[in-house]
Amino acid sequence: MPIVFVIVPDPVGAGFVESLSRPGGNATGFINFEYIIGTKWLELLKQVAPGVTRAAVLRDPFITAGTGQFGAIQSTAPSLGVDVTPVNMRDASEIERAVVAFARSPNGGLIVTGSALAVVHRNLIITLAARHKLPAIYFERNFVASGGLISYGPDYLDQFQRAASYVDRILKGEKPADLPVQTPTKYKLVINLKTAKALGLTLPQSLLATADEVIE
Repeated sequence: MPIVFVIVPDPVGAGFVESLSRPGGNATGFINFEYIIGTKWLELLKQVAPGVTRAAVLRDPFITAGTGQFGAIQSTAPSLGVDVTPVNMRDASEIERAVVAFARSPNGGLIVTGSALAVVHRNLIITLAARHKLPAIYFERNFVASGGLISYGPDYLDQFQRAASYVDRILKGEKPADLPVQTPTKYKLVINLKTAKALGLTLPQSLLATADEVIE
């Protein structure tokens, strides 16, 4: 049974395919992140909150994507003058304890990496960021629509539309094993101005001009 997947963070690490270029089995599709996106999250956090010198990186420690995204952020942090700390998201109490402890020191911010656990604990994370005045960047729009500060991530609708082309090619006789797993080509930047004002942040006009959506 051929399978075309979308919004999968690490199909190689999860064992769905042998490699991105040569899937090798009956599955292929579209990943939602290249790990390098972690550097963009940190850069954007510094743009919206230049005073941030410490960042807590919320990640799922049980998936390869959680480790990979944190690694990318960690590699670029010294060049931006930011110390990064991993925060595991195994359950709500762990998240709350870690964020409360992190917020005791000044100049902090949050980076919420992509995972199902982040979605499950979305409201808690947004509430903690607001309560402790922590600028935070997220991996998808829904966080910002719910009161988060800023998000940057792939256009999921575009992934589904591109997946349809793979379904068409398979129905015409091509094999999933020969169709490379593809990375995102379209990304969206979403900003919540109301949240920025609540945090006392004045966002650069150049950043607002490049945003795909500004929520006021």
